[in-house]
Amino acid sequence: MKTNTSNFIDYIKNSIPLSDEEELLVLSKISSRKYLKGQYILQQGDLCKTLNFVVSGVTKTFHIDDEGNEHIFRFAIENWWATDLPSFINQDIANTNIQCLENTEVIQISLQNFERLNVEIPQFEHFFRILFQRVSIALEKRIINNLSFPAKERYLLFRQEYKAFEQRIPQYMIASYLGISKQYLSEIRNLLTSN
Repeated sequence: MKTNTSNFIDYIKNSIPLSDEEELLVLSKISSRKYLKGQYILQQGDLCKTLNFVVSGVTKTFHIDDEGNEHIFRFAIENWWATDLPSFINQDIANTNIQCLENTEVIQISLQNFERLNVEIPQFEHFFRILFQRVSIALEKRIINNLSFPAKERYLLFRQEYKAFEQRIPQYMIASYLGISKQYLSEIRNLLTSN
């Protein structure tokens, strides 16, 4: 039976080769942590100390504005990452919260261990450069979609791109992610099912 850490190694090895020695080095630099539903991996105003790879469960990443409104801009399920990258990379306070929507287990890498792995395993740095590029591209695409498409099209894109998410995330959170009200999302869904 595979362990969560071996699943993480397999995830990495799907993109880059690792020797047995490099695998052992990676395993020595990561840790596993379990969170209960509702617990926070990170709270706004704190320092993001780890990269977080979701082994099991679901997280939401969101910002609370000055009026106390919640703005969700990312979800993560198995084999996704849940990290405030600007806070982690710059070691500055986080502008986001990361909360577990289910009991969740993550593989964590501290900045010190992340930097050491990048030095000792050159292809590890390549792997994360590509990963960070994909995150940047996805974020830009999301911003353009939010500015360019009406709510119905944004919802259809969400359903198309994140099929595995919809059944695991409450409707009001999906509405927040799309920047619309829960009632309006309900109307869109009813309209789609009646057609």
